[in-house]
Amino acid sequence: MEIRDLLRLFEDIYGRADEEVRCFYSSGRVNLIGEHTDYNGGYVFPAAVNVGTTVLIRKRKNRTIRLYATDLKELVEADIENIDKYRQIRWGNYQLGVIKELLQAGYNVGGADMLFYDTVPHGAGLSSSAAIECATCIAVYSIFNEKPIDRVELSLICQRAENRFVGVNCGIMDQFASSLGKKDHAIFLNTRTMEYKYVPLKLGDYKIVVSNTNKKRSLADSKYNERRAECEKGLKILQEKLSISCLGELSREEFEKYKYLIEDETVLKRVRHVVYEDDRVLKSIEVLEKGDLASFGKLMIESHISLRDDYEVTGFELDTLFEEALKIDGVIGSRMTGAGFGGCTVSIVHKDAIDEFTKMVGENYHKKTSLKPEFYVFDIDDGTREIKI
Repeated sequence: MEIRDLLRLFEDIYGRADEEVRCFYSSGRVNLIGEHTDYNGGYVFPAAVNVGTTVLIRKRKNRTIRLYATDLKELVEADIENIDKYRQIRWGNYQLGVIKELLQAGYNVGGADMLFYDTVPHGAGLSSSAAIECATCIAVYSIFNEKPIDRVELSLICQRAENRFVGVNCGIMDQFASSLGKKDHAIFLNTRTMEYKYVPLKLGDYKIVVSNTNKKRSLADSKYNERRAECEKGLKILQEKLSISCLGELSREEFEKYKYLIEDETVLKRVRHVVYEDDRVLKSIEVLEKGDLASFGKLMIESHISLRDDYEVTGFELDTLFEEALKIDGVIGSRMTGAGFGGCTVSIVHKDAIDEFTKMVGENYHKKTSLKPEFYVFDIDDGTREIKI
């Protein structure tokens, strides 16, 4: 929908008023490499993509928040003074969690009417929730406060909202990428220190193609918690000999020297993935800064194999998309992205091979799984921002 269409819908829902309507946006994200490392204090390498959440907002004269989404056609009305009672609502708790965290951080917040329009595919591992949180945060903050909000602070507010209000124990990567994304750049983030830098992503004749398994991720939450517990168990064992606070502080050399301490083969595999995945992220920065896209593609492939064999979060559908992608001439790298157990793969595909990619991968995936995949060709975009109406 165009902004003028959204503005028309906003007035249909909420009516006209003297207060100004403003428009804000935040992006979805794809993680190019560095999977299941953020909650281990490791490295990630995401980028914001050109799908996201657009929100129109207007102040109200009382302390009521009203939320409406174009795809749900359901109006949620909440009293800011009693925001905790809305934790369990079917839709709107992400937004209200952000508002609560803004209040707790001491920022000015008042009543507002908000209209949401999402273009991030839901349940695909492209962080539609972070886009909603970050768009809500920048919108509500901006209409009630004078100074611009620091974008790292914004991402931390949104992470706390998801952890504390929604109850999802996520890391910081999704909100960070959605908030701080930069056009034609990926973000190298050390999740332990929050230090980050932008790395130019010079794709030339190549495109980022995200392939959606369209498999419902029913195991994602329970297995996510299971993997976290296994990593924490491995860390505790290693701390008997090493002075480290998280697996992200462990080098490949230290892991190889002390891995004998971990007798449980499953825990050993989980730790090995985290340590080697961190190493792959560092190597990715190195090769991309040299413009060596082919070597980055090889690191993506190694990442998927590690996620399949050591971390065991891929599954038949993701592995099928990965294997079929690598059969296409013009594909230089592919891997799963997101939590796993469904969701998406991300591939680097030559622009002239995209039609063959979507046709052949789509047909062969359908034959093997009976599911029809979806494909998205993304550009790397800016993150959270205001759109002038």
